[in-house]
Amino acid sequence: MKRQRSNRFTAPLTALTALALALPAAGCMQIEEELAVEEVQLQTHVVDWRSEIIYQVLVDRFADGDAGNNFGVNRTALGKWHGGDWRGLEENLPYLEELGVTTLWISPAVKNVDSDAGFDGYHGYWTQAFLETNPHFGDLAALRRLVRSAHDRGMKIILDIVTNHVGQMFYYDINGNGQPDIQTFGGGRPGQDPVVNVTEYDPEFDPRGVQARTSLGESGPARIIFQYDPATNHVPPDLPLFQTPDAYNRKGRTFDFEDLDQLVHGDFPGGLKDIDTRRCDVKHAMVDVFARWVEMTDIDGFRIDTLKHVEHEFWRFFAQRMRQRLAAKGKTNFFMFGEAFDGRDDLIGSFTKNTVPAHEHDTLLGGDLERENAECPGEGPPLTGEMVDSVFYFSQHFTVFRDVFRLGGPTRRIEDLWNQRATNYGTEPHAGGTGLSPTQTLVNFIDNHDVARFLYTGAGVPEFPEGRDPYVALKNALLFLMTEDGIPCLYYGTEQGFEGGNDPANREPMWDGNPKLNLSAYDTSGDLFSWTRRLTRLRRGYEALSTGNLTVRWSTEATGGEEDAGMFAFSRQTEGGAHALVVFNTHTSKESSTAFNGSGMETGRDSGSVLVDVLSPEQTTYEVGADGRLAVTLPPMSGAILIPQEQVKPGL
Repeated sequence: MKRQRSNRFTAPLTALTALALALPAAGCMQIEEELAVEEVQLQTHVVDWRSEIIYQVLVDRFADGDAGNNFGVNRTALGKWHGGDWRGLEENLPYLEELGVTTLWISPAVKNVDSDAGFDGYHGYWTQAFLETNPHFGDLAALRRLVRSAHDRGMKIILDIVTNHVGQMFYYDINGNGQPDIQTFGGGRPGQDPVVNVTEYDPEFDPRGVQARTSLGESGPARIIFQYDPATNHVPPDLPLFQTPDAYNRKGRTFDFEDLDQLVHGDFPGGLKDIDTRRCDVKHAMVDVFARWVEMTDIDGFRIDTLKHVEHEFWRFFAQRMRQRLAAKGKTNFFMFGEAFDGRDDLIGSFTKNTVPAHEHDTLLGGDLERENAECPGEGPPLTGEMVDSVFYFSQHFTVFRDVFRLGGPTRRIEDLWNQRATNYGTEPHAGGTGLSPTQTLVNFIDNHDVARFLYTGAGVPEFPEGRDPYVALKNALLFLMTEDGIPCLYYGTEQGFEGGNDPANREPMWDGNPKLNLSAYDTSGDLFSWTRRLTRLRRGYEALSTGNLTVRWSTEATGGEEDAGMFAFSRQTEGGAHALVVFNTHTSKESSTAFNGSGMETGRDSGSVLVDVLSPEQTTYEVGADGRLAVTLPPMSGAILIPQEQVKPGL
């Protein structure tokens, strides 16, 4: 029986077709029959990424628009398929448009391992087939409709992709009996012969590679055996390259994330098999695979998973060759930002730099640009040090949104973090990239699918300090998100007051609404939705809030009874003169001011200038005093957006 063409597509006659020729006859036919699928006309839909407002959705949890793809759905458990799909997302574009969203970041689109160890691959990070759409989400036509419908509304689509690993594709046949086992080694003698349990699906890391072993001892590298269980989609990957052992590092599961070899070459916990991204054929295949998704859909960017688990040399190749290939077909300003789930600002920023080595990882794991160009030549100019355009700003998530806005820490931490950008991040635009430096396009976020939500209180997450109203604190954090420089990213459900804990509790179905706040599904009447909508309109309405250069005007170590306790302020100004001064009081209980010992903050405005707080219902006015200084006094956990009187826009 022929595969349905709508669920599969393949690359043009490039490296992918060469790979297809290595398939057995049946597999070759499956790929070659799809070469007739036409590409779409690629266009550039973004002028300035700083003007975009990103909204992250887990497709399986946002909206169910097509009951026909609801196989395997179990809505009684958050670790199972729930039935959301691309059609449901398309049908709810008006909701997102009302919120003020301009760009959708959607889950990986590739076909996944369906179920493994009692959990489902609803999130999209367990790749099984690189060139097939996930049938739970829809076919290629449905994805194209979503992209086209978004573009018709002036909205863009960012696709989540994974290059670091595939799903649980194979096991290590450690004992050589040809079946997956859980084994026990050791006699239990204290200090001499500890008892060790080893699962052949997910054995612990060994720098030599996972070794075969029986009670008699080791016998060399363990053979790997690909699973074949169509019921759970545990079948070998679709591309021949990834059906070969040499395409993987085969060192076992990472357990020490401080060990660089484990971090980059180990299997991701849960049996996700680590791909050897140093190989030239792997580098070319990844560019071909993911460029093909763009060419078939006209999406506008990639969010790249597990950035820190892949060598810098891979990102140099992938980012530069991707930009070159897409630009040749009419797609420029394609945005690639990555996820390094880490609080170390220097590590996160290293993936945006144009230097070799960009970080100690380059030195310790083989960063050598001359070697990289010699060993893996490709079409286009020699590789430089440039990597991805931006990153998910995890260090800010922890230092600012958690420590300051949630827990009430000193606002000086914000300024200290921001002062590291010039050192830790790329400061110049990448060739053929967005036209903006990484320091200008950091992707800012409060919540996402990998961390407990801001509103959550429970095990493993610090309690809100006494007197700190979680909802008021969140509104203040949202104000910060929508006024700082970079690109704001909302996680679905934050605007509805979702408060789930760590994965999978933070992956709630959107269609359930929020009974705690008496909100129905996709409710636009709630306080948080209304507040977020207002902020998105202000950000988009005042150019300074999206593209203005930022200058910190006030920060403090004070968190107690001092007059400026909890205060923070920054100004933003464009080259054309658009200006905004944004002020925050993060203190839980006291009115505070941007003043100390009688001296107010410097504003960068002339004496006598009148500023209007466009956020306040009363449109409160302030007059800048002598020497351009101003003291702004605010109630606890509140903020103000001060716009020059002559620049105020009625109705915003």
